[in-house]
Amino acid sequence: MAIPVEGETIQIHSYKHNGRIHRVWQETTILKGTKNIVIGANERTLVTESDGRTWLTREPSICYFHAEHWFNIICMLREDGVYYYCNLSSPFVFDNNAIKYIDYDLDIKVFPDMSYSLLDEDEYELHSKEMSYPDVIDKILKRNVDKLISWIQQKRGPFAPDFIDAWTSRYKFQLDMQADDC
Repeated sequence: MAIPVEGETIQIHSYKHNGRIHRVWQETTILKGTKNIVIGANERTLVTESDGRTWLTREPSICYFHAEHWFNIICMLREDGVYYYCNLSSPFVFDNNAIKYIDYDLDIKVFPDMSYSLLDEDEYELHSKEMSYPDVIDKILKRNVDKLISWIQQKRGPFAPDFIDAWTSRYKFQLDMQADDC
């Protein structure tokens, strides 16, 4: 598998279990790329939905992808604090200048005070039947919900207090470098 390069601009492609595209983020700047972890950032990037609708993200975000965990985490930097949107998903692959993963509907939203809510359980049940999610996927996803909640409670990974500061500084540095190149 290819590895994205620091400073490179890539896309993010979210698919559904049936192979259909779900959502595309047009531009994300790579802050770190290894075979297991990709950390990127974007701000006011164009997002295209499967039905063709488009919208712009509202705030700067740090995106965390892991090749071994069945989730990814979007850290949204808002005036009143950091909000986290955790997608239960397949591990990512990097292919054709895009991070790609399968979105499995379940999400966890984490608030600045580290309280959280599990979202879209009804959508998961519906899609599980419609797209015939195998039992093994169901078990993996439920284990990863538990893992994510553990990370939130322990303030691990992207939930660690210094994670946002470190990667936000790196993103600002990347933006400065890009501005100097113009």
